[in-house]
Amino acid sequence: MNQTPPAPRTLFDKIWSQHHVLEREDGQSLLYVDSHFLQDGSAPAFEMLRQRGLKAHAPQRGFATPDHYVPTGSRDLASITDPEKRAMANALRDDTKSLGITFFGLDDVRQGIVHVVAPEQGLSRPGMLIVCGDSHTSTHGAVGALAFGIGATEVAHVLATQTLWQRKPKALRIALEGTLPGGVGAKDVILAIIARIGAGGATGHVIEYAGPVIESLSMEGRFTICNMSIEAGGRAGMMAPDDTTFHYLAGKPFAPQGARWDEEVARWRGLASDAGASYDKEITLDVSTLQPMVTWGNSPEDALPIDARVPDPADAPNAEKRAAMQRTMDYMGLTPGMTLDGLTIDRAFIGSCTNGRIEDLQAAAAVVKGRKVAQSVEAWVVPGSGLVKQEAEALGLDRIFKDAGFQWREAGCSMCLGTNGDTVAPGQRSASTTNRNFVGRQGPGSRTHLMSPAMVAAAALSGRLTDVRPMLAGEI
Repeated sequence: MNQTPPAPRTLFDKIWSQHHVLEREDGQSLLYVDSHFLQDGSAPAFEMLRQRGLKAHAPQRGFATPDHYVPTGSRDLASITDPEKRAMANALRDDTKSLGITFFGLDDVRQGIVHVVAPEQGLSRPGMLIVCGDSHTSTHGAVGALAFGIGATEVAHVLATQTLWQRKPKALRIALEGTLPGGVGAKDVILAIIARIGAGGATGHVIEYAGPVIESLSMEGRFTICNMSIEAGGRAGMMAPDDTTFHYLAGKPFAPQGARWDEEVARWRGLASDAGASYDKEITLDVSTLQPMVTWGNSPEDALPIDARVPDPADAPNAEKRAAMQRTMDYMGLTPGMTLDGLTIDRAFIGSCTNGRIEDLQAAAAVVKGRKVAQSVEAWVVPGSGLVKQEAEALGLDRIFKDAGFQWREAGCSMCLGTNGDTVAPGQRSASTTNRNFVGRQGPGSRTHLMSPAMVAAAALSGRLTDVRPMLAGEI
């Protein structure tokens, strides 16, 4: 008797089905969670468990590190001036200890931003379903996992049951074709994608990134792209695991070892989307002519090549959009038609879960070496983890940055969202490697322009937004 061959499946479909427990009448599925990452914003969820007298169902599947509220000028929690935030940072240590969850504190060199630490420890692996109470959990999709952020109530539910109710999203495939030009990298790619499809372009979808450009990227570049999937409205971002993934994970502390490693790699190779698998939506982008990108407004979709000009609200398609653009112009201190190249800045920030890894720091240091930060600019480098900081110091990157006039700080989220006191003053303009340029994101009244680490380095040196490529070529 002939059997009908199974229908081709996507990477997303394979992982979803492997973690599906049951479906209820309203169409939501109960999913089993492989790994649950926690940070110092998780205190409300732990309190929910205490109020109900519950314990962690599978503490061995949890991992925590403080990142949002910790100081980056020192490792002393007492330096956190806000008592509520200091209490939340302390609570993570106490809550995880009481439940038996692995914890990397400020006295541990492995501490850092959860989305940097987990992959470098091998806690993020192909085929996993990963959740965390932070929107940029999509970062971990770069290893071939299904990873997404959840709210405080859901964090408590996962702690108590190791499961989560979710409605299955649709699937969007974004294929990147061509070859990246010199001086253009992953941050430019994801900003270009968001500029094209919009901040809501992937709403209700899980994005699978594919094509030769993705295959050529390092893991650091892949993390950057998946990290900002949420800025396009995506529920998650994913990439098929390949030899680059396996080489990155091999030997990591929490990765499988010995014969089990070989078994897992064999299984992981089968996760890639099948030929002929169908998606709800597909987009192709050729990156061959891509230029370094910067944002001008208060959404990551407001991204343009560095040689572009600020758009005119008068050209907006409707009155509502015109009014929104004018509000953005007023907030950002811009006028229609002004060039982005040459716009003066006050602050420069290199770090975050988007661009705080060793490759990011190396890219910035290659621009900075032998040069000086402009006198008008305060420039910071905040490594994504203690281990990134340690490696950078072993390579001499810290000396390059400090000699140029950058502050070299401790690991944490820092100025990405400013909840630890690391902020941009009202009215100041910031060149930043972070993921969001929302109103007040880096501090009340702050004006944020997103770009790559190399582009931030160039801005710090010149005191203005500028094309990094002449610096890389030694022309400046």
